[in-house]
This record gives sequence, C-alpha cells and structure tokens, in this order.
Amino acid sequence: MSFDQIVVTYRIETPGSVEQLAAKIASDQSTGTFVALPGETEELKARVAARVLSVRHLPPLGTPSIPGGVGPFNRGEADIAFPLDAVGTDLSALMTIAIGGVFSISGLSGIRIVGLKLPPAYAVHPGPKYGLAGTRALTGVQGRPVIGTIVKPALGLRPHETAEMVRELIASGVDFIKDDEKLMSPAYSPLGERVKAIMPLILDHEQKTGKKVMYAWGISHADPDEMMRNHDIVAKAGGNCAVVNINSIGMGGMAFLRKRTELVLHAHRNGWDVLTRHPGLGFDFSVWQQFWRLLGVDQFQINGIGVKYWEPDDSFVASFEAVTTPLFTPSDCAMPVAGSGQWGGQAPETYRRTGRTVDLLYLCGGGIVSHPGGPAAGVVAVRQAWQAAVDGIPLDDYAKTHPELRQSIEKFGGGTNG
Repeated sequence: MSFDQIVVTYRIETPGSVEQLAAKIASDQSTGTFVALPGETEELKARVAARVLSVRHLPPLGTPSIPGGVGPFNRGEADIAFPLDAVGTDLSALMTIAIGGVFSISGLSGIRIVGLKLPPAYAVHPGPKYGLAGTRALTGVQGRPVIGTIVKPALGLRPHETAEMVRELIASGVDFIKDDEKLMSPAYSPLGERVKAIMPLILDHEQKTGKKVMYAWGISHADPDEMMRNHDIVAKAGGNCAVVNINSIGMGGMAFLRKRTELVLHAHRNGWDVLTRHPGLGFDFSVWQQFWRLLGVDQFQINGIGVKYWEPDDSFVASFEAVTTPLFTPSDCAMPVAGSGQWGGQAPETYRRTGRTVDLLYLCGGGIVSHPGGPAAGVVAVRQAWQAAVDGIPLDDYAKTHPELRQSIEKFGGGTNG
C-alpha cells in the first residue's frame, strides 16, 4: 500500500455493472461533478482523484438489500484509493468523503464498507492512552482475563443502595465494575452522589489489600463541557475509568475528552447495530472501530460468545481480531471487552476462538451477581471456568471438585457445558 493513499473496500450491489458503480463512487466522492467547472483540468483532477484499484466479483442476489428493482443483483468488492492530499488526516473528512456520501449514490441496491487501510500519516491521532497494557497495570491482573461485572440501572438503585452492592462486589475479589451504559446521572442516582458513596469503598479496599478495583463511571453527555465536569468529578475522587457511549457523544466529543482525560475510556457501542445489522448495508466493525481507536478508546465492548443479542459468534471473533490488531504500533490496540449474557460457561469457546488468549476484559452481569452462592462465589466460578479453559479440562469435569463452578453450571447452563 502506498504511504500517500487511503484504500477503502466497498461491497457493491447493483442491478447494473459493478465496475461502473465502482468508477462512479471514485468519481462522485472525489473530483466528479455533473457539469465541468471553470479551471478544471485533467492534470488537476488526476492529482486528487480517487482510483479504482481492483474489483472482485461475488455471487449475485435474487433479492436486493434496498427494496425495488428487478434482479439479478450483481455484487462485487471494489478497492478504491483516495489520495491523502485530497482527504488529509481529519477523521470527519475521511468519514464524509470516503464513506458518508457513498450511500446516496443512485444505481445501488446495496453498499457496505468492508475494509479500510490507512497510511502512517494517521498515526498523528492520539490513540489509546492506556489500552491493553494500561488496563492490566491499573487492575493488577496478569496472565488471565480481567473479570468484571455491571451495576444495572433497571434496578432503580439509589447511590447508597448501589454502594451496598458495590461493597459486596469489591469484597468478592472482582477486578472491574462498570455502570451500565444507561446509567449516567439520572435524578434517582446523580453521578456526583454515586461517586461520593462508592469511591471511599474502593479506596479503603485498596488501602487494606493493595488492590484497586477499577470502576467505570457513566460520564457521557451531549455537551462536551458537561461531560468533562462529569469526568472531573470521577478523577478528583480517585476514580480511574469511565464508560463512554461513543455513538451518542460523537467523534468530536470523543476527541475533546481524549485531549483532557485522566481516565481509562471504556467504549460502549450502543447504536452500532443501526449501522451494521443489515448484511448488505452499513459498515463492518473492522472499519468503524479504527475511527474510535484513533480517537482514544482504551477498552472496547464487542459482545461475546453465545450472547443474548442477535450477533453471531463469528462476528465477535472478527471484532476481537480487529481491536487487537495494531493500526500502527502495538500500543494502539484496545482491550477487548466480552459481555452480553456472559458467565463462565462461554470461557472455553471464547478461549479457543480468540486464539487461546486471555487478553480480555470478561464482563458478567447476572452471571456473577445472580450466582446461587452470591457475588463472591460468582467471581470464583468465572475464574474457575477460565482456569479449566486454559488447562483444557471440560467444565463439567472441573466442576466436580469446584463447587462454585458446579452451582454456576446448574443455574446458567443446565449442567451440560464442555
């Protein structure tokens, strides 16, 4: 790949010619206009025009992704190069020129962005402040997944009630606790009051044991100044992590926060499904996540194996590979966060499908707090499940001598996990 170009891969679907649509995308998104303009020359356009590098044909479809038209609907993946001089390193320009306008082009029955290769010039962006290594250093966890759980807002817990739950979780040996993404600063639990009730528990536990449980606080706000005020409440109280709803605050909000942050930034991708769930439209996660990692995400939620939502296991695996593949240096990798209906039962398959790695923040909500023996037993059960996975021992066999895991299997898995 040339150092002076950005290569975007589009999966094109059309009742016409894929090659013609690829050429139209390259033209419309760079130098193309519906009528010649004064001063326009071929030499000038050649310097900043996008170029189609290659087209790979795919089997056609009988039904279009966008309703209408008569098939068959031809498909292909087109690599299109945009000159760096024409786009620059501004991520909003990249989104506008190479991605945003493409969906309005006529003649398409489907379009999906499935690849993005950025030149080294994009390393100008700050990237993660902490990332994988920083998360491990701050939690003190090495050689196994960081085990975490979630405080759910649906319970309607007030700050003092949340603190009682957190007290028990801290005592259980958990490494990480987070506010649910829907818990920011509601009237029944203002962020400032929640911090006052909980941070002393975390700091007291650290003083007694040397272990500081990482708590990710919900600081998101549409107003960047208000978001920074939330950030400062957490930082001044001794907190070290924040949940950020990245689609809600936008790229500008994320850039504003990253320049000023002292906290680990834990990205929740709620709203992502709007952009990706239709297989013939939108983005692949491998493309979209690059923007947010460049902007400074340290931890990235990517669902998990056997989730309660729509996403298949293969999608989780691809997302895991995406966030742990360096863009430019290993330090720009984010800590992958598995969540959504997780408990110890998914540990063996997660370990196998992620290439036998424990570089993971493993989030279990009900899988920990709803354990029959209580949250402490829930944490122990998850750790036992991961130890069994690493040792290659079937969970049911390991559970014969590990009662916490046995209880977990009986409640969450029907006792049939291998």
